[in-house]
Amino acid sequence: MNFRQPAGLTDTGMHALVCDLSGVQPSAATIDALARLQLAARRRGCQVRLRRASDELRRLVAFTGLTDVLPE
Repeated sequence: MNFRQPAGLTDTGMHALVCDLSGVQPSAATIDALARLQLAARRRGCQVRLRRASDELRRLVAFTGLTDVLPE
C-alpha cells in the first residue's frame, strides 16, 4: 500500500489561516486553542489571523501578552 500524507496549508500555497471569531466566547480555553493553532500553523510556515474578535477577546489576548502572537 502507498500511503500519502494529507495536504497541509503549505501544500496549498496559503500563507495565512483566517479565523472568524464572531460569537466565540473569551476564555482561557479559547486563548489556549488559538495559541496552539498559531504554533501548529507557524511550524508549517503559515500564520493564523484573527477576524471579528469581540472587544473582550481582544482585551484577553492583550492581557495574556499574546497580541504579537495572535495578530488581527
